[in-house]
Amino acid sequence: MSPIPDDYLHRVYAGVLGKLVGVYLGRPFENWTYQEIQDKLGDIRYYVHDKLGLPLVVIDDDVSGTFTFVRALEEHAASADLSSEDVGKTWLNNVVEGRSIFWWGGNGISTEHTAFLNLKNGITAPASGAFKTNGRTLAEQIGAQIFIDGWAMVAPGNQALAAQLAETAARVSHDGEAVYAAKLWAVMEAEAFLSSDVNHLLDAGLAFVPTDSIIARMIADVRRWVQEDGDWRQTRQRIEDNYGYDKYPGICHVVPNHAIMIMAVLYAGHDFHEAMHVINTCGWDTDCNAGNVACLVALMHGLAAFQDGPDWLGPLADRAIISSADGGYSINNAARIAYDIANLGHRLSGNPAFQPPKDGAQFHFSLPGSVQGFQSPSDLARISQSQDSGVDSLCIHINNLTDTSDAVEVMTPTFTPLDILQVDRNYEIMASPLVYPGQRVKAELHAADSNTAVSTVCLRIKAYDENDILRTVDSQPISMKSGQQDSLEWIIPESLQNWPIYKIGIAIRTSTGSPNLNGAIFLHSLRWDGAPRMTLKRPANKSRYQSFWNRAWVSSIDKVHTDMGPSFFIAQDRGEGLLSQGARDWIDYDVTVSNFVVNFGGPMGVAARVQGLNRYYGLMFTKDKRVALVKAADDKRIELMSMPFAWEDNHKYQVHLRVRGSKIEGKVGQVELTVTDEDYVGGAVGLVVTDGSLSADSISISPIDSGK
Repeated sequence: MSPIPDDYLHRVYAGVLGKLVGVYLGRPFENWTYQEIQDKLGDIRYYVHDKLGLPLVVIDDDVSGTFTFVRALEEHAASADLSSEDVGKTWLNNVVEGRSIFWWGGNGISTEHTAFLNLKNGITAPASGAFKTNGRTLAEQIGAQIFIDGWAMVAPGNQALAAQLAETAARVSHDGEAVYAAKLWAVMEAEAFLSSDVNHLLDAGLAFVPTDSIIARMIADVRRWVQEDGDWRQTRQRIEDNYGYDKYPGICHVVPNHAIMIMAVLYAGHDFHEAMHVINTCGWDTDCNAGNVACLVALMHGLAAFQDGPDWLGPLADRAIISSADGGYSINNAARIAYDIANLGHRLSGNPAFQPPKDGAQFHFSLPGSVQGFQSPSDLARISQSQDSGVDSLCIHINNLTDTSDAVEVMTPTFTPLDILQVDRNYEIMASPLVYPGQRVKAELHAADSNTAVSTVCLRIKAYDENDILRTVDSQPISMKSGQQDSLEWIIPESLQNWPIYKIGIAIRTSTGSPNLNGAIFLHSLRWDGAPRMTLKRPANKSRYQSFWNRAWVSSIDKVHTDMGPSFFIAQDRGEGLLSQGARDWIDYDVTVSNFVVNFGGPMGVAARVQGLNRYYGLMFTKDKRVALVKAADDKRIELMSMPFAWEDNHKYQVHLRVRGSKIEGKVGQVELTVTDEDYVGGAVGLVVTDGSLSADSISISPIDSGK
């Protein structure tokens, strides 16, 4: 067992917040030059997304890749034995080709696109990212560096482990100077758990890169210039003159960007706000550079880094989007990510995992300042995280709410925000809703002792209907007097199936006839439990293309038709494709697919406990006329059990798959199969198609009651 800093979880939370702030701050003017920024925006001292008509929280490779690839420690060895080949398999499990995580700029143009194609074509890591495979220019672009923060945060104070994990991950796609930069920054971030001395951190990082590398030589130059200049703008100009983009080929080389990152922390590592000003005003790859710098400086100073300056965290509200093949991890928040990373760090160091706060409630507000995405559009409400009688809570401060006022909404996103789709960017969102019909929702509440009136509180959801119009649905309300503690429980109505749920939260009113409500409602926790009870099928309204219903599916399939014939008409040109929806908190459930038809090809089937593209259990129709229970385990498809079944092309079948504990059961007609396997505890449902096409009318999911 290795020592872990006492404030480890809070430092990780600060690092995750820093990464998000930096990326979302720099994203709107990515790849602008210093002069363009000066001319159009001036010095960057706060978020500028609104000036450019953009949302703050968007899809970005820096966020998606950073918090997806570190999950290789979940999918493979949670140890220093993790290999580049393992990380490459995590790429293949989580990256939807041409759609998620990366900038898909083209083979030989985008480094990650090229490395991904190598992996798909059987070139395993580290050869997938090597000079010999891709050439020096492509292998030394910036990508290895931008994804390393997670590897550092699982190795607090452990320089050697951080360097090893960062290099292991970097070599999936990069080589040479790009790997050196990634290792150096990872070591600095790992050591930042113990020290806030920038020169000490730099010396620690330099010990892990060759002394004759460009990175080492450039850092020596930048350190000297900082001492000589005493003015970051003058040093920035020297960097442009000596290490600028014109000196290095490719779309976004690591060396120029690494140089201004080093300069920014030397000048402003003591002050998060000044560091954001310097690194973003410098230009070039602003979201990548600001994300790495912000993570490092936040780790150096902890949550105190965000105090005494611009309000970086209020507009962010903990929100994060991670576009990957794990659709239930896409709509995310900094607190959830921090717990996941910190628990990986505990596993690596041999320490016990953190107990899930409040018995596993999805929203628990247990980290300082954490609001987990909850916001209110009302000027009558102000939201903060605080303690209520010793309980970490979301405090909803209410002023002058009358019985004629609209309800005060306090909600958090659970699916794709509309404004994300209105942004014409290089990245596509892959996401499934987090909450569904049939699930039981529970909120624990307390009305402040100082409240001046009785309030009524209900659970509220907003869902996209078949016309993509947001509809509001409320639970039955409860009345709460000052000082009252109570809970709200609600089973989400089954009538909402096929309406993707966009937000969940509470709505507060003052009781009719009561005086103005001034005071606070404390939300101690909000949770949902169980698998849904619903039938997924095309909405009844066929007059238009139901975009949000379609967007609730994560798809690696070449062609998905949901607007003609059966609800699902899908085709895969080459290899295997998967269409899935759901989340990993679906544990024990039944899946029934009606009118399942193999049109051509195979194997084809129904999947359960889907955890990406290459990790699931499936009931498959094989080409040699069998049905088989299969476990997808990365590049392997392991038959757990099979039986002969003379299925026919274009014949309709009812297909049943049940997952309960370690037992997996399948049934088609009179054929029944049962096996046990413990690798995948929970996950989504889906359809699998290989080298051909299939169709189905509906996919029904129902929870399995305990004891059945």
